[in-house]
Amino acid sequence: MLSGRRFWLQLFIAIGLILIPSACSSEGPEAIADMQSGHTNQIEENNDSGEKGDGEMKNNSTHPHPYVGMWVTEDGYIRHELLPNGRYDEARGDRESAYQGSYTITGDYIEYLDDTGFTADGEFRDGVLYHAGMVLYREE
Repeated sequence: MLSGRRFWLQLFIAIGLILIPSACSSEGPEAIADMQSGHTNQIEENNDSGEKGDGEMKNNSTHPHPYVGMWVTEDGYIRHELLPNGRYDEARGDRESAYQGSYTITGDYIEYLDDTGFTADGEFRDGVLYHAGMVLYREE
């Protein structure tokens, strides 16, 4: 019997709710295993030839995406950290790590998959993150 988390992950993959980025498909099962284990997955700004990338998740440890970092509401109550490995950690008030999961950025659009299976999305506009009715600013 599969554990609850593994069951849901495999189910979501099977029905197409989780897409493995095409950049990993040519790298074989090792790349998929790396993604599932939390290996460094970042959003690549430029491809190997220096041309603008497609904004999809790539396996790259040297160039973090410009949106990676801490985002906070104006009152500081919600703190949303986008980690360079494609994971996020959200704190609310005194509750650290209230929500955790993975995220994918395509252009200025962000999609979240919480570890419990909950999904959400957001958009970056003019240096501000608009997510689930909240407005978050990059922490300086």
